[in-house]
Amino acid sequence: MERFAELLDNLVYTRSRDRKIALIAGYLRETPDPDRGWALAALAGTLSIATVKNNAIRNMADERFDPALFRMSRDYVGDTAETVALMWDQLPHVDSGGSPKLGEVIELLNNASRARAPSLLAELMDRLDAKGRFALLKLASGGLRVGISARLAKTAFAQAFDKQVDDVEEVWHALRPPYAELFAWGEGRSERPDPAESAFFRPFMLAHPLDDGSVDLADFAAEWKWDGIRIQIAATDREVRLFSRGGDEVTGAFPEIAEAFSGIGVLDGELLVRGEVQGGEAASFNALQQRLGRKTVTAAMQAEYPVFVRLYDILFDHAEDLRGLPWSARRDRLEHFAARLDPARFDLSTIIDARDFEHLGEIRAGSREAAIEGVMLKRKDSPYVAGRRVGLWYKWKREPLVADCVMMYAQRGSGKRSSYYSDYTFGCWADDGTLLPVGKAYSGFSDEELKWLDRFVRNNTVARFGPVREVEKSLVLEVAFDAVHESKRHKSGIAMRFPRISRLRRDKPAEEADMVETLRGMIG
Repeated sequence: MERFAELLDNLVYTRSRDRKIALIAGYLRETPDPDRGWALAALAGTLSIATVKNNAIRNMADERFDPALFRMSRDYVGDTAETVALMWDQLPHVDSGGSPKLGEVIELLNNASRARAPSLLAELMDRLDAKGRFALLKLASGGLRVGISARLAKTAFAQAFDKQVDDVEEVWHALRPPYAELFAWGEGRSERPDPAESAFFRPFMLAHPLDDGSVDLADFAAEWKWDGIRIQIAATDREVRLFSRGGDEVTGAFPEIAEAFSGIGVLDGELLVRGEVQGGEAASFNALQQRLGRKTVTAAMQAEYPVFVRLYDILFDHAEDLRGLPWSARRDRLEHFAARLDPARFDLSTIIDARDFEHLGEIRAGSREAAIEGVMLKRKDSPYVAGRRVGLWYKWKREPLVADCVMMYAQRGSGKRSSYYSDYTFGCWADDGTLLPVGKAYSGFSDEELKWLDRFVRNNTVARFGPVREVEKSLVLEVAFDAVHESKRHKSGIAMRFPRISRLRRDKPAEEADMVETLRGMIG
């Protein structure tokens, strides 16, 4: 456990991507099984300890610390696990047999009941130093936050054992932690794992932003970029599984899609909710949000938010790998495959008919449909390759909408921002002169602007509600967002899609900020 804790500590204080990869690669080469497999799973976000939830850590803290002191300390530090680890030094410790191995910790926690989890965590804490305690709590709660993505963790494995990262991606989702087969392949003790008999995830092909310039539509096809979630359907003759863009299985959340799918293959598409009008177009992303993050879903929710998949591409037709074919050939195969599917659950993404790129720009600018984010541009001779490859696919998002809003509340961030008030709730004016919240943002500003905003919050606080500060309603923020739609969950009746702060309007009086009705008029 000490080596894993040391790795996390080094990763926290390392900004260089290459250095992070080298640190993880070194750990994976030098650490025995199963510890390195559990560490890789934790870094890649595939480790789940079902018996430990965040409330188990809070319960453990409540038993040992003064609750008021703990809340104040948590408010200052900004992270529950770090707060507990720091305060633990003040408690009398028991010598319980030395530091546990990482594999031992995982086994103990996975076999414990939820009732037993808080006391077990405490026993393990007493066997660790400060770094180890922090690592244990972050591991148990599933939130490492050390600047490592799943892709970077896989890249580190590939570098450690001289493999291609795309080959690692190909087999990754068919294996389970602690990845004994993966390491056996990496060290040359066995052949590459073959997951061909199961319905497993293949890495998505991604697009580069088309910020400037243009493309020749003689070489590129244009499709709408739909505002749902990217989904992959993998089907064998025995099972159908659905995967999110990150490779997480989401079949349980959308069982009607798996049940309606017929055929053998792997397809790429966008999961959307059908609009209110029968046979209508897609509803806004806000409707889809009601279905996200669920392991199971009720029949009533399926009826209220009926989902379907708008198909983009086909990777496999039965056992035939089509990824090396040009897009145009895959499109023909996709059309033939889709013709056999239930039209209530599956349809094809339409190719936009445009004379040239300028005409496409006019079409793009004229579309404010709730479920459209912009345009996808796909080179007609492009193969389907994992990740982003320059020159093959581009995403050309429509210009963001903008509104002037007033800061209402602020809260500290997490990780590197735990000392700053960096999460801001903002509002617009209702007809009766009251300010109603319309969104929350924590991005779009520079480090210098963050420091200025933090000082503003501290100097203009008018009330406190736990970790939240209410501020004087005097600062106008120019907020950019992709769309706005109706929302029953918000007092204003609307919600923004992807809001981010684009400018601080210190020159503008708060009373000149936008009205809620102005935003309502932007609903596509």
